[in-house]
Amino acid sequence: MGNAWPLRITVLGSGTSTGVPTIGCDCEVCTSPDPRDKRLRPSVLVTCGDRNLLVDTTPDLRYQMLRAAVRRVDAVLYTHAHADHVMGLDDLRPFNHGRTEPIPIYGSAETIESVRRCFSYVFNGVKSESSIPRIAPFVFGGAPLEVCGVPVLPVPVKHGRATIHGFRFGPAAYLTDHSDIPPESLELLRGLDVIFLDALRFRPHPTHSTIERSLATVEQLAPRRAFFTHMCHEVLHERVESTLPPHVRLAYDGLRIDVEGG
Repeated sequence: MGNAWPLRITVLGSGTSTGVPTIGCDCEVCTSPDPRDKRLRPSVLVTCGDRNLLVDTTPDLRYQMLRAAVRRVDAVLYTHAHADHVMGLDDLRPFNHGRTEPIPIYGSAETIESVRRCFSYVFNGVKSESSIPRIAPFVFGGAPLEVCGVPVLPVPVKHGRATIHGFRFGPAAYLTDHSDIPPESLELLRGLDVIFLDALRFRPHPTHSTIERSLATVEQLAPRRAFFTHMCHEVLHERVESTLPPHVRLAYDGLRIDVEGG
């Protein structure tokens, strides 16, 4: 999984499940004029050549795609089936235009089952008078995948009591919504150029990593660069980033990162 190839990661959303600003909140982050403090729900786009792999379909998907001028999605990888990660699935419909084959979506057995249940009209086989997404579900295990020519390694992490997945793409990895990374998964994350890590806030949380804990993960894994994501409205971008080591930055919506070979 360490071979180099041209790879770009676009941050579509760097916020938590409610987004930032949070509805009805007048705190300093929610009212900040800094555009880096405006955070949609968490997602990234991984681009390799002319292929686009989308990680999660957030409730903000339509706006995320328009804002980043994304014209094609070749596959979707799901981390898990919480609402902030799946509820934009219907907005995949425009990406069916101009292609005959359905868009493949990949997830664990539990995730795919939840997506089928939430979007039963897509999967029930009943002919609809309305437009519905044309998608093809695939269940992954622990083995490496090749998705649209891109090697993808699912990485199990703990999200509270639940096991969900991050992904490694050669020299890059994206881990959101994790409270703990098991030792066997840490071994899958050595030798990285770039890693994205959940860093919800400073205070402890039962299902998410904190900034302090993610800093310890960076020290343990020693990637060349690290970016924190899934941040709530307790994280003021400029203030918090000024306290971090130079190779650790806060992600922000619209950030584009070119990945170097591992």
